[in-house]
Amino acid sequence: MATLKLQKRSLFSPPHKTLFHFSTWYSPPPTAPFHEDPILSVISNAIKNCEAKPLHISLKKILPSVNAHHVISLINHNPHSLSPQFLFSFFNFLSSCPFFRHTIQSYCTMVHFLAAHQMHSQAQSLLHFVVSRKGKGSASSLFVSIIETKGTHLSNSVFDALMNAYTDLGFISDAIQCFRLVRKHNFQIPFHGCKFLLDKIIKTSLPLVAWRFYLEILDSGYPPNVYSFNILINRLCKEGKIKDARMIFDTIGKWGMRPTVVSFNILINGYCKSGNLEEGFRLKIVMEESRILPDVFTYSVLINGLCNHRRLDDACRLFDEMCKRGLAPNDVTFTILINGQCKSGRIDLAMELYQLMLKKGLKPDLVLYNTLINGLCKVGDFREAKKLVEEVNKRGMKPDKITYTTLIDGYCKEGDLVSALEIRKEMFVEGIALDNVAFTALISGLCKEGKVIDAERTLREMLKAGLKPDDAIYTMIMDGFCKKGDVKTGFKLLKEMQSDGHVPGVVTYNVLMNGYCKQGQMKNAAVLLDAMLNLGVVPDDITYNILLEGHCKHGNLQDFHKIQSEKGLVADYASYKSLLNELSGTSKHQQKR
Repeated sequence: MATLKLQKRSLFSPPHKTLFHFSTWYSPPPTAPFHEDPILSVISNAIKNCEAKPLHISLKKILPSVNAHHVISLINHNPHSLSPQFLFSFFNFLSSCPFFRHTIQSYCTMVHFLAAHQMHSQAQSLLHFVVSRKGKGSASSLFVSIIETKGTHLSNSVFDALMNAYTDLGFISDAIQCFRLVRKHNFQIPFHGCKFLLDKIIKTSLPLVAWRFYLEILDSGYPPNVYSFNILINRLCKEGKIKDARMIFDTIGKWGMRPTVVSFNILINGYCKSGNLEEGFRLKIVMEESRILPDVFTYSVLINGLCNHRRLDDACRLFDEMCKRGLAPNDVTFTILINGQCKSGRIDLAMELYQLMLKKGLKPDLVLYNTLINGLCKVGDFREAKKLVEEVNKRGMKPDKITYTTLIDGYCKEGDLVSALEIRKEMFVEGIALDNVAFTALISGLCKEGKVIDAERTLREMLKAGLKPDDAIYTMIMDGFCKKGDVKTGFKLLKEMQSDGHVPGVVTYNVLMNGYCKQGQMKNAAVLLDAMLNLGVVPDDITYNILLEGHCKHGNLQDFHKIQSEKGLVADYASYKSLLNELSGTSKHQQKR
């Protein structure tokens, strides 16, 4: 028998090197009449009496003689009609014996036996173990072993279990190979295994790979469902592959189904996020013509698309259409529209929508409050912003980092540094750490107020908190020190920037250059210019004119303004040097006279 031919091959031996070719499929040779082996009788009696006498004692003498062939015969013939649970326990007992080794045939035989007796979880567990030990690329050889050991029965659940095992272990190509082998040899398609595999492929693989596999199983008779189509469409939309998503959407009807409202919503959302509002609205028309009514999600997606394109009036009209159709906008719809109005500076309309939302009994969340507070801060209405913060507390919510940072940024931009620092104290009390935006706003506000020492102290706090200031923060503080005549500290900050991995740009150098020139330190200014050029930072016209202004004020170049007015702004190094030489020459000539 084929079983006996493969008996010596262990479970962990490499897959067959030869290909198996069968006609319809494998047809086992006629089974010889069963003659009970005396060892089977001893084993059977021992299993029956295992509660009175443990197996390792009752089978002590014959255990060294027991091999995988005995186990296979015992499972297939079960001459003493042992219960499936007893046989499975004996199978596991042998697995723990140090001198016994199961073969791939004994494992597969037990899997068939368990499946035939509805012990599916045990069969699944056993196959999972076998697949984990055989590894990737073993599908073909293991499939052959399962067919060879099927005996008189073959439960379709075995193929489900086999596909599930490969899928669960991440051997996707093997799981697909199992499906193709089942289909090739006209066995019943394991739909449960296909579904488990399809779900796994959709989640972990490229959506188009999942689509190709889905088409394969559909062609084999797998029952189509819109849910699977929707998941694939959604995956493709999220990856920005709208054309492929539309292709799958258009295929739904070919399988005898109709797209649902969810199908339309997913695709409309995909079009809107990709910026193709026109196609999104065309789909809404197709939806209505198909007698599928748009729901709140449909309208919310389209309203969001219009708001993102600053088409606020159209968004409001669509909102009104939605309400007239008897659809109640939810908190998401209101948040989308309010956010759009705030971004466009239409805070009055945003507050009207907020009041309408409250009248409809909807509860705003912190995201909505932060949106409104940000909008109010941008237009300088801090009194109303404070009221909303109080309302947040009354509703049992707590202002978060975004709330406080929005207020700090708003106050600093309005020049109300005192209120910004008060908010900072509140954050400290609440245990909320400042982020880059809050630190930047505070440093900017302090620099504007001329409190450059406090600004630098705040910079140190920022660094201590593990945050990395950007070039603009360093430049603001450098500018503050230079304006106070402390160019030395400004230069230290430049060195600090560079040691921290920053590559200062021309704006930063111009701030320091201006400081040197105003102090009359023209030699340092010249050294800084050389450093800029050596580092590949290209000076701009502001750089050169700062230097010329410095030379004029501190070099007694009396005709500077006349020559500058004739030549205009100096835009490059060559013209700067030329003009400087010309001015110097004029100055010397005047001194001789």
